[in-house]
Amino acid sequence: MDKDILLPAAILVCWSLIMLLWLAASRFPAMAKIKKQLNVAKPGGRGQDLEGLIPDQVNWKSHNYSHLMEQPTIFYAIILIAAVAGGVTPIMVNLAWGYVIFRIIHSLYQSLINNVMVRFAIFMMATICLFILSIMTVNILI
Repeated sequence: MDKDILLPAAILVCWSLIMLLWLAASRFPAMAKIKKQLNVAKPGGRGQDLEGLIPDQVNWKSHNYSHLMEQPTIFYAIILIAAVAGGVTPIMVNLAWGYVIFRIIHSLYQSLINNVMVRFAIFMMATICLFILSIMTVNILI
């Protein structure tokens, strides 16, 4: 198994957990400020129910954490496939690192500034890395 490609995936897992902590650290104080409004919330409420109740900048961390649970699942799968199949090249490892770096930049940008057009450009850079990495992994298997 080619282990070098596994480290970027492990780092992205760690980053996702950091984002979860940041989300909690920003959301709980914001929720404490609107405690009375939360008492009228329906049972079984979800994070989306806080939209419009807490500041947008607080919700941005939650949005990003959700994003880290979406496309990166494809990244994790392709990393595992490549590692098990073997034949991982240095270019593939660099693409994996590129994906992770762009996702971290995306997280920071979305959580702090959140201009959608810039955020989309960062997302597309990560997606291009993932796309090329996926094609190269399929090539290993053929």
